[in-house]
Amino acid sequence: MPPNSQRPRRSGPRPRIRTIQKLRGHGLLLQKQHGFGLVAAMFLIIIIAGAIAAMWRISTTQTATSSLALQQARAYQAARTGLEWGIWHFLNGSCDSASFQVPEFDGFQVTVDCPSDQRMEYTDLHEEQPQSMVSQNIIATATYAVVGTPDYVYRQLSAVVEKPGEIVPVAPEEEE
Repeated sequence: MPPNSQRPRRSGPRPRIRTIQKLRGHGLLLQKQHGFGLVAAMFLIIIIAGAIAAMWRISTTQTATSSLALQQARAYQAARTGLEWGIWHFLNGSCDSASFQVPEFDGFQVTVDCPSDQRMEYTDLHEEQPQSMVSQNIIATATYAVVGTPDYVYRQLSAVVEKPGEIVPVAPEEEE
């Protein structure tokens, strides 16, 4: 057969050649391409799982922050209730230290303290009427849960209250 001539075609059905048989020498290349789709799918699954985990974490944090802000507002109101209780007792008699629970604030412990070392009596107010004043520092503390727990809340409020003291008679000045 001359070099430039075409081969004569055989008549009849052509034999089927499988791809693996056809690329027998390139089998390594073919095996590398089989896992590419699996790697891409695993990459997408990992990225989507990471995004879901991040969203879940953000949602949990926001819920906890919202709950803690609500408990802090309740602690402030409980401490304010204790402060008003202490002011009322000071103005109507004596202010003794007390600890109680406010029924409307479940679980809050309120402590009212009237330190005796922070009580001052002014008796030298000669130009003022009344001539004697008593001032008292009142401290109210509201707590919820135990220190170190995630839902622990603490608020402390203080106020200085003055009331007229006992009337001190002023001795008339002696003239010479």
